[in-house]
Amino acid sequence: MTNSKNSSNNSSKSNELYAIAETSGQQFWFEVNRYYDIDRLNAKEKDKITLEKVLLLKDKDSITVGKPYVKDAKIELEVVSHKRDKKILVYKMRPKKKTRRKMGHRQELTRVMVKSIKIGENTPKSSFKKETVKKETKPKSEKSTN
Repeated sequence: MTNSKNSSNNSSKSNELYAIAETSGQQFWFEVNRYYDIDRLNAKEKDKITLEKVLLLKDKDSITVGKPYVKDAKIELEVVSHKRDKKILVYKMRPKKKTRRKMGHRQELTRVMVKSIKIGENTPKSSFKKETVKKETKPKSEKSTN
């Protein structure tokens, strides 16, 4: 009994950092050092890809939810390979018409490895400074009649 409890505690500790991001019209739960199959990307193997559409980010202590995206959050991916999914059969039939069509489809996929999940890094420091200088405004003059 105690061994199973320890293993469940270890698995929860390994999930300290994860993010939910949007790519290829779908939402994925990304964790560091795991690979995922997403729709085909126009990239070569070993290329680096950055996802900026992060919907949710969980750190050790905090959870950040975006409206709709988390600001300054990035997920860095590396393309591992390009592959094709299993074939699915599409069968269309019109009853009582003797019309049948059988087609197959294989989805083109890209396998990516998550390298890092970052928030708030690589942002210019000047964007965080607020200007405290106020501009003097001139009162509006009345319309002159000539």
